[in-house]
Amino acid sequence: MSKAIFSTRFLVLAVVFAVCLVASNFFEPRLWQVGNLNFQLTGGVLLFPITYILNDALTEVYGYRKARLVIWTAFGLNAFVALMSLLVANLPAPYEESAKPLAEGFNSLFAFVPRITLASLLAFFCGSTVNSFVMSKMKVRDGGRRFGVRAIASSLFGELTDSIVFFPIAFGGLMGLDAVIAMALTQIVVKVAYEIIILPVTNIFVKYLKKAEGVDTLDLNISYNPFKVNDL
Repeated sequence: MSKAIFSTRFLVLAVVFAVCLVASNFFEPRLWQVGNLNFQLTGGVLLFPITYILNDALTEVYGYRKARLVIWTAFGLNAFVALMSLLVANLPAPYEESAKPLAEGFNSLFAFVPRITLASLLAFFCGSTVNSFVMSKMKVRDGGRRFGVRAIASSLFGELTDSIVFFPIAFGGLMGLDAVIAMALTQIVVKVAYEIIILPVTNIFVKYLKKAEGVDTLDLNISYNPFKVNDL
């Protein structure tokens, strides 16, 4: 596939990747308790792991360089949504009294989104880049074999990096340090377990994508500089 041409499947994956990332930021502030257990998770845990599954698929099939482009595209869209949510949340209140509770409810959610998004942007960039880097390097080392091992290992490193960056920024000062650490560790375990459980489906999807696209990229002699977005 020419480096200047992107297939329909690639574009659809890129859009889904970006949508999952942006939507997860709106879900992150909603904490919930798991059953009767004494720990809690964020609402984003239901959606965010999908971005890592897609990241694995993109890197495995199209290579690190195109995955890097998708990561930066999602990063930019996420920043735009955060900026707009901050702008809208700071618009003047409506003059009708009946509409003010709705505006206040909106602001209570979206005024917190920029902080979540700042944490998410930094964590996402670091975590996704690490995920793609590990996946790519391991694929070269293994000669394209052992996709399942590579997917889990890259996700583990990516999720670990993501959580280390995200939780102190997003919840630091709002929750006790012990609670933040416990939630971060719980999220890592749950997200990686999520990806292990869904791995058979991911494996089938990646095999389908390789066959349909006629592409199985091995990243030889490329630059892993995360800022070389135009290098495709």
